[in-house]
Amino acid sequence: MHITTFYDSVEIHRQDKVIYAKFLNPHLVLSTCRLNPGIRRDLKYVLNHQACEPTGHDRARRSIKDPKGYAEDVCGPLGIEPDKCAMMSTAANMNNAAIVVEEFEGLEVAAVVTAGVETNAGRAGDPATVMETEEGFLRLPSMEPIRRRQGTINIMLFIGHALSDAALVRSIITATEAKSAALQELNVNSRYSDGLATGTGTDQMVVSSKETHQGFRLSWAGKHSKLGELIGTTVKSAVKEALKNQNRLTPQGQCSSLRHLERFGIKKEEFLAKITSFLGPREGRLFLDNYKSIDRDPLTVASVASICHVKDKFKWGILPEACWKDIMGASSAHIACAVGGRWDRFAIYRERLGDYATDCDNQSFITLCTRAFALGFQDKWGEKETKGNER
Repeated sequence: MHITTFYDSVEIHRQDKVIYAKFLNPHLVLSTCRLNPGIRRDLKYVLNHQACEPTGHDRARRSIKDPKGYAEDVCGPLGIEPDKCAMMSTAANMNNAAIVVEEFEGLEVAAVVTAGVETNAGRAGDPATVMETEEGFLRLPSMEPIRRRQGTINIMLFIGHALSDAALVRSIITATEAKSAALQELNVNSRYSDGLATGTGTDQMVVSSKETHQGFRLSWAGKHSKLGELIGTTVKSAVKEALKNQNRLTPQGQCSSLRHLERFGIKKEEFLAKITSFLGPREGRLFLDNYKSIDRDPLTVASVASICHVKDKFKWGILPEACWKDIMGASSAHIACAVGGRWDRFAIYRERLGDYATDCDNQSFITLCTRAFALGFQDKWGEKETKGNER
């Protein structure tokens, strides 16, 4: 099915589990694809294929082990020559693809993106899981059970103006920064560390620009150029829309205290158990019955987001560890005030919670935050003390 056409030179089609671009005019192409990779001037198609389902499905492995045979199987039914195509694979559904187009004074930039980050989001520098050798990819020792994680952001970027080779390569840097900015603005957690994600471990990209045999070529695609701005806005918007379609990931959905704390190693069941362990039975049941509204209360989310970012500042070395107790005591007191609405008790909370802000590790940090939730919730309804917090 023909979906749309960009700058009278690129047709976008969707068929079965494939979205592909057909070049009506020659294009300069740069891709990270295993087959026909790098800079090419002879390609006629760019293709994105759903190779498997996001969970419990291993069919995607063939795209790694036998990229040529895999491409022949996918391209054949479409009437596409595999050696004339740059091809990406993913677990994302092609019906959830996002298409965004921006234009300025005749310069058109379009992005077609599929994205999924629920299980495979990671941060640059996270611990690796494999090492590539002549024999293939070898699994590295890990503390976690070995399990297949799906999740990929695939970007097809089309530029309706001739570019120099340097500008084409630079456009990948700008597009990658835009992808990471989208994940930052959505507060996507790494699944491999306690950092915020900058991408996934399997992201791919194809960038193409309309060719010309004569005339002016754009030479730069950095952020100061209008081309760079258009690349940034199209890719960032398309990544966000694709994640909304595939994972139902939205800014509103991320307004959650638990979502911000998850990257430090806490899940919902443990989060609730820790909070209620500091409350009496009646207060604990009341908290559980009203957890959803507390978790998504904007003032509480803001306080939790703040303390998470402050913890990052310590990890990055911006804040000195010698100030951990004072800063974390004040930051956790904000959580207690937000939960209970008792801002008049800020100084009391700061002193009390500061006594528990002794260690910088993630488990101690989570315990401090959950203790703050309990302290604020119990004071919200006029109780004198919170179980465990009086010690």
